[in-house]
Amino acid sequence: NSRDFIIYKRTFGKTPVLLSWVADLKMQTSKRALPSSTSRQLTLRPRAILGFFQPKASQANTRTQRKQELLDLVAPLKRGLTATEEDKAAVEAAANALEAVNPTPKPLASPLLSGSWELLYTTSASILGTSRPALLRPAGPIYQVLDAANGKARNIETTPFFNQVSANLVPLSANKVAVQFQEFRIFNLIAFKAPPSAQGELAVTYLDEELRVSRGDKGNLFVLRMADRDAKP
Repeated sequence: NSRDFIIYKRTFGKTPVLLSWVADLKMQTSKRALPSSTSRQLTLRPRAILGFFQPKASQANTRTQRKQELLDLVAPLKRGLTATEEDKAAVEAAANALEAVNPTPKPLASPLLSGSWELLYTTSASILGTSRPALLRPAGPIYQVLDAANGKARNIETTPFFNQVSANLVPLSANKVAVQFQEFRIFNLIAFKAPPSAQGELAVTYLDEELRVSRGDKGNLFVLRMADRDAKP
């Protein structure tokens, strides 16, 4: 008699998620009369042995597919400026799916965290400048430069205003920091000290060699792509 535990899949959007591996167990009963202790043998077929090696590869494939799905969703949204409520819901769902297969559970201890990250998408109205006239909104790339080892960060707008803000980072957990802003710069020329109330928290919920997903304490979502591994704040 044979019993097969078969791979089955659940669909999230367009992405198949591997839920279990193949285990094919065969109960063999000898035709000869044998003692009861040896009359039944449990044999693990080669396919079951191979099954043990499938989850890692399948998870990597799932991660790649989910990451691409998120990137495809945010690509036409101008960092989130043109996102509709439907777009935001789709991006949120894709981000949740990617966070579920995060390969770096302790990002603050990872060398992958430091460097210059380009902002691809956010729900933060203040960063997008949604309340400002179009001419006063950031037009060029926006970067966040991190030095995790020394607890430093700098947010950098490029054209047209080249504004910057520096911050100190204090670890709160394996993936979350308290952010205390230190100095604002307008046109990268006029500097003034940030008030003590200029603070928040930021969690890194997904991190790999090229993509980071973070969430702020006000509920905002950030999707960033590595731009320069060697950059310092």
